[in-house]
Amino acid sequence: MQKKRIALYPGTFDALTYGHVDIIQRASRLFDKLVVGVAHNPGKSNWFSIKDRVEMIRKAVEFLDNVEVQDFSGLTVEFARELGTLFIVRGLRAISDFEFEIQLALLNRQMNPDIETVFLAPSTEFIFLSSSAVKDVVIHGGDVSGFVPEHVAEAMKERIHSRKGGQS
Repeated sequence: MQKKRIALYPGTFDALTYGHVDIIQRASRLFDKLVVGVAHNPGKSNWFSIKDRVEMIRKAVEFLDNVEVQDFSGLTVEFARELGTLFIVRGLRAISDFEFEIQLALLNRQMNPDIETVFLAPSTEFIFLSSSAVKDVVIHGGDVSGFVPEHVAEAMKERIHSRKGGQS
């Protein structure tokens, strides 16, 4: 019996973009099971709670039977070990991403030589997308419907509305 190939796609996903969804869809075709790992990152000021981020991702990828969403704390490489996976999926948009991601991949390999990092470039239409850029658009009153799933756009609008004390 062949062992199931499980991969981990980790991130904070604050907020989930179509670029993330694109990577999730494409990675789900490469592996028998893909776990989207939503990281607790105390060093970041997140817009959404870990619970909200997990639910947003679940809703966005509910049509993918082999994708599971879990939150985790600590080192990504340790979470991968707990899952029994030998693959970590990461998205690359630009040269700046590559520099950061290759350092992370090498560090992870140093901690666990059995784990491989698989890099995927997003589809062309999503190459420019980042959660921080989308947040900036929302903060300035722009339309993000082409950048994030509808339920995420609504949550982002509600978040801005509540930050402004209910003022439009």
